[in-house]
Amino acid sequence: MAFVRVEQRNAHLAGAVRLHTVEGRDGPVSKATLTAISNTRRGSGENRGEEATAIQWTLWGKQAENAAQYLGKGSHVNVVGRVQNNNYDKDGETVYSMAFTAEEIDYLDTKAEGEALRAKQGNGPNEGQPVPQAKPAAPAKAKGAKGRKAAAPAAQAALDEQGDPIPF
Repeated sequence: MAFVRVEQRNAHLAGAVRLHTVEGRDGPVSKATLTAISNTRRGSGENRGEEATAIQWTLWGKQAENAAQYLGKGSHVNVVGRVQNNNYDKDGETVYSMAFTAEEIDYLDTKAEGEALRAKQGNGPNEGQPVPQAKPAAPAKAKGAKGRKAAAPAAQAALDEQGDPIPF
């Protein structure tokens, strides 16, 4: 089965990140879903219109836990991932669907903006999951990510606590 790369740039979250635990091959795994909306402007002059595209992304493991901890409704993100065709038969009819899995997520809000959004909404983890207490490690740079802002708020928080300036 082939995977197709999908990029969603300058998106904002339509709601809170939904975090829950599922049973994986090697034990429980964190799974999060988020809906990101991108606006695209088409046309020019009086014919200029705006088109919104909403994609429901699935995140796994530590990436899911970090998203639940640091993102809330309205947070700005860039998401890169893959889409997979999930067609199946139900009651003799074919049901067509797509699954979007995030491989990389860039947090575009500053630390202060993210904290203000979460405080305003009172966002906490969903479905009774505790917020991870361990500090997440800085994300590794993926191949081909040159020139991209790769620091997650978790990495910025670690630098801020040490008093070091953010290196970019």
